[in-house]
Amino acid sequence: MPKNPNNKSFEIALSGISCALAVIALSLGILSGVLLATGYFVGIIALMLPLSKKFYFGDFFAYLATVALTIAFGAAAKFWDLVPFIMFFGIHPLVNALQLRFKVNKILAFIIKALWFDATLIVGYYLVYDGLIGGSFLPEEVYEFVRNYFFVLVFTVGTAIFAVYDFIVFRCQAAMDYLMYRIRK
Repeated sequence: MPKNPNNKSFEIALSGISCALAVIALSLGILSGVLLATGYFVGIIALMLPLSKKFYFGDFFAYLATVALTIAFGAAAKFWDLVPFIMFFGIHPLVNALQLRFKVNKILAFIIKALWFDATLIVGYYLVYDGLIGGSFLPEEVYEFVRNYFFVLVFTVGTAIFAVYDFIVFRCQAAMDYLMYRIRK
């Protein structure tokens, strides 16, 4: 074992493992359809591996490679399923880690990240419901309610959901940090 376990080869290896796990999870989730949320969750957790050793560049490049490889392995046919991961979920753990590293004000960071999450919801709505699917699987009353009060729902319910999600992601990163500490000890 080298004296410095946090060298570049370790960063590349950990980022590669992270990328491979995320690609497998996202590809299976997107191709199966029913495992999409599970694929997102496992992909997010996998991309936390390099962050547990403070490998910010490694995590960013693992995220980029994850997106490219997932598209290459079949997500191009269902690209709209990957858009929220590209826009928000894949890069969010890195933003959280950088927030902690640079000691950004928690309230300011929350507001910016919540607006970013809300923008992702808006793009997803226009891409999926108004664009590709058109709300055909929803009852007409529900679709009209969502359409009439969409921005109110996004900026209230969406922000509340984001607050819970952000808390969970911070806790998952803390658990991943502890796990990697125990593994390398």
